[in-house]
Amino acid sequence: MNHLCRPSCPLRIGPIELDFPVVQAALSGYSDLPMRVTARRLGVPYTLCEVMLDKFLVALKPRRKNHHFLAVADEEHPVGGQLMGAEPAQFGLAAQRLVEHGFDAIDINFGCPVKKVLGRCRGGFHLGQPAVALEIVSRVRDSVPASIPVTVKMRRGIDDTPESRDNFFEIFDGAYERGVAAITVHGRTVTQRYDGPSRWEFLRDLKRYAGQRVVLGSGDLFSARACLDMLAYTGVDGVTVARGAIGNPWIFGQARALAQGLPLPLPPSLHEQRDVIAEHYRLAEETFGPVRCVPDMRKSAIKYSQLHPHHQQVRKDFCQVKQAGAWREVLNKWYAADGPGVHPQITEPNPRSHDAIPPVGESCNPTRDQQPAWAGAIAKG
Repeated sequence: MNHLCRPSCPLRIGPIELDFPVVQAALSGYSDLPMRVTARRLGVPYTLCEVMLDKFLVALKPRRKNHHFLAVADEEHPVGGQLMGAEPAQFGLAAQRLVEHGFDAIDINFGCPVKKVLGRCRGGFHLGQPAVALEIVSRVRDSVPASIPVTVKMRRGIDDTPESRDNFFEIFDGAYERGVAAITVHGRTVTQRYDGPSRWEFLRDLKRYAGQRVVLGSGDLFSARACLDMLAYTGVDGVTVARGAIGNPWIFGQARALAQGLPLPLPPSLHEQRDVIAEHYRLAEETFGPVRCVPDMRKSAIKYSQLHPHHQQVRKDFCQVKQAGAWREVLNKWYAADGPGVHPQITEPNPRSHDAIPPVGESCNPTRDQQPAWAGAIAKG
């Protein structure tokens, strides 16, 4: 192993120093102020706002009803804003808008694999046109103060062709040359979307190539153990948790415990879950209004239900929430009595992670006293 993450090794993103190298990714439709604040309170040192379209930010009027789009809480700094778009000309002004509203870093999305996004020449589409991608980087970097770090989110290419690989490295190297502070790389291609495992071996080789340049890894981080497995296996400077953080903000505190050489904490109890869900809802009602927040919070609550021992029934009841405040009935029904929670089921663990099925003869449900080999090494420094 060429590198081990230790709690004493902070993650630096330009002038921003974080005390732990596990952060929350930008999550379209999820990582709004309520989700970000919830994660911060439970241990994440840095979060990213859900992606914003450049043209949307440029056209956004400073009206009260639009406040929630760019809301930043005092307690969540540092926080990053993520941009996505098609035309380089709009990115600079959009980045300035994010800075004006209090975001501490600007992230550029060159990784989204959604078909509709690609069809509009956004996100991962730019991995096929290095000149345009690098112009976007330059415009953003030139438009915001030097104290605001600019970062990039990429996938490992459009596909696995030699041309795609060449384009990836042209953008990767060129972005650093133009002043980006860090690049997050997802170990799947754009065409792969979320099929098959994220290639952690690609991230390992990429970090060796990158040297002292800051690289964060992404893909298949559905547990605290997987976060530290990626750090240990690949040597990346940090990891960004995306889908694995939806409905499970406890993943960050659990990762901190493992990094300190402690056993994996028990999943949150039902009363712990109840209190966090209720506060998440309160923040959503405060930010969006009790009616407007219902659809988005329904999605989040469904994800929270994964930690309940009767998750199928709880999920079904959360799915039925259509009226403002109706979520309280679900909490009263399923979370009134305390009891142990469960860790979310991991159906497709990365083959490089300890979450994968162990060899025959080894327990697939280690006790609290059992730790993977890297935990001791991390604890010893």
